[in-house]
Amino acid sequence: MVGSLLEPIGAWSPGESPAAFSAEDVLRAVSRFREVAHVVREPASGRLGVGVGGSIGDARALNGSGLPLISALPSLYPEWLGDRSFCLAHGVRFPYVAGEMANGIATVRMVVAMANAGMLGMFGAGGLGLPRVEKAVDELVATLGDRLPWGVNLIHSPNEPALEERAAELFIRRGVPCISTSAFMGLTPAVVRCVAAGLRKVDGRVVRARHVMTKISRSEVARKFLAPAPADLLKVCVQRGWITEDEARLAETIPVAEDVTVEADSGGHTDNQSMVALLPAILALRDELAAKHGFTEAPRVGAAGGIGTPGAAAAAFALGASYIVTGSVNQAAVESGLSAEGRAMLAVSEIPDVIMAPAADMFELGVNVQVLKRGTMFGPRAKKLYEIYSHYPSIEALPADVRARIEKDVLHTTFDDVWADTRAFWTGRDAGEVAKAERDPKHKLALCCRWYLGKASKWAIDGEPSRRADYQIWSGPSMGAFNAWAKGSFLERPENRGVVQVALNLLEGAAAITRAQQLRSHGVPVPAAAFQFRPRVLALA
Repeated sequence: MVGSLLEPIGAWSPGESPAAFSAEDVLRAVSRFREVAHVVREPASGRLGVGVGGSIGDARALNGSGLPLISALPSLYPEWLGDRSFCLAHGVRFPYVAGEMANGIATVRMVVAMANAGMLGMFGAGGLGLPRVEKAVDELVATLGDRLPWGVNLIHSPNEPALEERAAELFIRRGVPCISTSAFMGLTPAVVRCVAAGLRKVDGRVVRARHVMTKISRSEVARKFLAPAPADLLKVCVQRGWITEDEARLAETIPVAEDVTVEADSGGHTDNQSMVALLPAILALRDELAAKHGFTEAPRVGAAGGIGTPGAAAAAFALGASYIVTGSVNQAAVESGLSAEGRAMLAVSEIPDVIMAPAADMFELGVNVQVLKRGTMFGPRAKKLYEIYSHYPSIEALPADVRARIEKDVLHTTFDDVWADTRAFWTGRDAGEVAKAERDPKHKLALCCRWYLGKASKWAIDGEPSRRADYQIWSGPSMGAFNAWAKGSFLERPENRGVVQVALNLLEGAAAITRAQQLRSHGVPVPAAAFQFRPRVLALA
């Protein structure tokens, strides 16, 4: 409730604490955001301040002990920063997701820690073989089951559609409660199966068997996930026996994804988009498509990419995000699957210490990922490999000096040895890739280049000391921002960066900054320090 500065809406009388007018006192009042904040006016000077606690009465009852009440702000909790329907749908306390860092960097341990703290964690299944993924899913089912929230990533595999489909089959069969899709440029049968399988109608409402969340960074891709699954893909799923005709009909009435995460300038796969430009556009698109299709429940829109400080989290919520997703900052957490050496490298990085480099899973398409630049030569070396792939039709066509330089400076072994290792890998995973490479020398060159890209990530995860200069560590500018914010606090040390502690500090700080902005918008002279929440050891209440 807000009134005119000339006409108070009531009178506020202090309780244990007097009204705060000095910068120091206002700063303390901001930190008490879980209590009602009263904006009051000092009669003599006319300046505005904040009263916490106390009591309010009729403005006509103003006396020597009361102050004119200009407005009142209700209690604010970190739990309430996003869309409450997100928390209710997923059974979480906080609108916060620890994203699915690939190759198991988002570990089972991380997902369990998040679940126990009332947050949602996604296991990073991307890039892993199916046996490893199945083992992780089995562990999560045994540990969390359907008691606590958790999810697993389904990453687009354009070169291995069968792997994508087998992963979807596994997730459905094992009852994974939330499937988070990423890196998709369009819908595939596997995604549509995850949406439609198990759909049923209860009391006139379509009920999903599992949650489907997706990451997008382009409007044209978002449009596909914000609309119902297309009839042709539903028909494919029916023909393959994956879903029934009834499930297909129900799928035509709901959006593909319940939650669409707008991914801005993130680590890994990214289009380096601006959050403040992209998120409002996707929110508008969501509203447009929800109206067009007559959805009774429109998809929620969350925010990811660049969220490494309380200010960034507060900004995302202020833009309308239903929830936030973090990634880079969790990769440096103690529960991360990244090696201690890799985490230490991340912990000293600064905002500019990132570079775009070719992606292992979409190498031939020219797709890039954002990686750490400081302390590693992976970025320039990976670019050199894509350069030779673009210019030469085969390994044999490489000029002798070029081949020797690549073997010496990048691969640190011969192409012959790389192909032997690559051939053995693909024989066990997908023999069709070997057959294709033996028919197509260009594909063989691509697989050998991808050997380095894949190994570079594994070297970083394993902490292989001899290949430290080749570590591929996915990271966005949020990592450097986090380090700058954490400097001088307990979170500066890598061993103190528990994923839950990081999350609680980001949310607590976002709530404090939100309160500071609320008070400032009501005319209170809020000191700049109120927007610089400092990390502290927090506990779940």
